[in-house]
Amino acid sequence: QVLLVESGGGLVQAGGSLRLSCAASGGTFSTYAMGWFRQAPGKEREFVAAINWSGGSTYYADSVKGRFTISRDNAKKTVYLQMNSLKPEDTAVYYCAARRGVVRGSANEYDYWGQGTQVTVSS
Repeated sequence: QVLLVESGGGLVQAGGSLRLSCAASGGTFSTYAMGWFRQAPGKEREFVAAINWSGGSTYYADSVKGRFTISRDNAKKTVYLQMNSLKPEDTAVYYCAARRGVVRGSANEYDYWGQGTQVTVSS
């Protein structure tokens, strides 16, 4: 069983930055692919970014490519999402997720989820 706890969300003006963290406990963190997803009110949960077990491969949704950076520190059992040049349309609850094996972009292929952290970007 893997427990994931996100932090770092908040209110920021458009053009600003936030750094989300997701701390893991239980399981063997270094064997899990990690992903960030987000869900805005009235919308489905959507893929944001993912990273493989070593951090050597990263993947991004087109909507965040060039603005967001996913990274991980296996020694600290933590995955990060650096979000720059934030836009009002980035407003959502952000979730981190873990799955054994290779990276996937579909939410239903992840085994463990955090409780989410709210990101609000004002115009």
